[in-house]
Order: sequence, then structure tokens, then C-alpha cells
Amino acid sequence: MSDMDNTSPAPEGAGTPNPTSKMARRRARELALQGVYQWLLSGNTMATVQRHLESESESLDKTDRELFVSLLRGAIGSADELRGCFEPLLSRPVVELSPIEHAILLLGTHELRHNIDTPYRVVINEAIELAKGYGGTDGHKFVNGVLDKLAARLRPEEVAAARAGRS
Repeated sequence: MSDMDNTSPAPEGAGTPNPTSKMARRRARELALQGVYQWLLSGNTMATVQRHLESESESLDKTDRELFVSLLRGAIGSADELRGCFEPLLSRPVVELSPIEHAILLLGTHELRHNIDTPYRVVINEAIELAKGYGGTDGHKFVNGVLDKLAARLRPEEVAAARAGRS
């Protein structure tokens, strides 16, 4: 059991977990990934998937719920539009993507397009971590390559500034 799983009470005055912490945001992305994956495989409605995840998740209180809902609804609700953004960058048709890679690309594309306050490098890194944790052996490399190219198209000024700063 990790320190994160420790269920002992918090010390007096410690307060409740911060739902906007880094771990809460990572957990939101993981839950959203589970939801988009479930949606891709089951064909259930977005509302059904969200209800199922919320009823089954033991750690929803440790999740940035606002980010979770935004990612889940955004990725599913705009899936065709999001696919149109990343499909030209793929080396194979969308139908040949694993459901995990497909779900991660939908989430990453949504976040690059709509969560402008999140730096593109953070979006890509979080997608890579999801691919490492849930995807195939080299899926993270594929996700990295696609989202890196996509970031250059969707956020050209931010990417150029970051690349200029590395020189």
C-alpha cells in the first residue's frame, strides 16, 4: 500500500485534500481516460459513462472533479472534431488505433485546444504518463509524436517560445 492509499485520519488542522493538486488533476485525467475508453468500447452515452464512473470510483473526493467532467464531456462530445485535428498526423487510420491510444489522443487534443491555461508540455507529459500506465509497450512514443506535432499546429506561439528558450 502506498502513502496515497493510507486511510488513517488526517492530523488535526490538516484540512481536506486539495481537489486542484497535481495528484487530483492526474486522477481526473485517469478517470476521464477510463470513461472515454468505456465509451469507445460500449457505445454508451456520455451521461451513462459519467454516472457509472462516479458511482464506481472510490477516490472521487480525491479527484479534480471539474477537470474530470470537462475532459470527459469535451472528449466525447467533440470526438469527431478532435479526430479531425489529429487524424492527419497519424501513420495509420484511426480505426487501427488501440482504444487506449485513441482515448488518450481524444483527451490530449481536447486539452490542447480548450485548456489553454495548462502548458502544452504538461498536456503532452500527462498523456505520455497515461499511455505508459495503460497502453501498449511503445504507445507512449506514438502519443508523444502525435501530440507534439499537434501542439505545434494548435499552439504555435507557445511551442515556438518554448523551443526558442531551449536554444
